[in-house]
Amino acid sequence: MGNTSSMLTQYDIEEVQEHCNKLFSQQEIVSLFQKFCQLDRNSKGFISADEFLSVPEFAMNPLPQRLLKMVDGLNFKDFVAFLSAFSAKASLHHKIEFIFKLYDVDCNGKVSFNDIIEVLGDSSNSFISDEQREQVLCQLLQEAGYTRNSLLTLDDCIKVLLTFLINQA
Repeated sequence: MGNTSSMLTQYDIEEVQEHCNKLFSQQEIVSLFQKFCQLDRNSKGFISADEFLSVPEFAMNPLPQRLLKMVDGLNFKDFVAFLSAFSAKASLHHKIEFIFKLYDVDCNGKVSFNDIIEVLGDSSNSFISDEQREQVLCQLLQEAGYTRNSLLTLDDCIKVLLTFLINQA
């Protein structure tokens, strides 16, 4: 499976299905493999950030730099696992794990106030000022029982998101 010019075997397909928690059917995996091979222009067995940006849906994403750091050098199996977070069949927990990884800028398993501000800055453009962004985040963290100095784990982030959703209802 390392050489993208090869065909997928039934074993490869089943292995990829397991790797992505069976969020994609066998036919979807074959289609994703064909797309992966198109992206992997030099048949290296992995895709670069530049190759990934040739996908219009991701090139238009407001978080391209963070996404590029996550996808640069992905092999096919990891490419499918990455895309699984965008599947309608993905669980809420799976999507939250993906968001957590997106916000964990320094990849230390914890999300800081500055990590969140950095990602929000990338995604909100000029809709709100930096000061407004910080105020909203401080209020949200405070409502969930945290401060701007807290280092949030995945479970902490789930608590913050749930607090936000409850307050929106």
